[in-house]
Amino acid sequence: MANHKSALKRIRRDEAVRLRNRYQHKTTRNAIKKLRSEEDKKAAETLLPSVVSMIDRLAKRNIIHTNKASNLKSKLSQKVAAL
Repeated sequence: MANHKSALKRIRRDEAVRLRNRYQHKTTRNAIKKLRSEEDKKAAETLLPSVVSMIDRLAKRNIIHTNKASNLKSKLSQKVAAL
């Protein structure tokens, strides 16, 4: 167990950050699944910018790797364009 006040605070903060990251990551994954299952081109085109924004946010906060974010955005853009 931690001996310093700052270490105890860090433990509390790390847990809060972990839960926030987990929530954002799961929410983004659900949005990606929803976009992939979309059959209507208009609906997919309106959904794409918000999903791309969520992916960029995850990459900016190092929740996912930058290259993974780029690959996801590329694949989703291709899928929407092919509809």
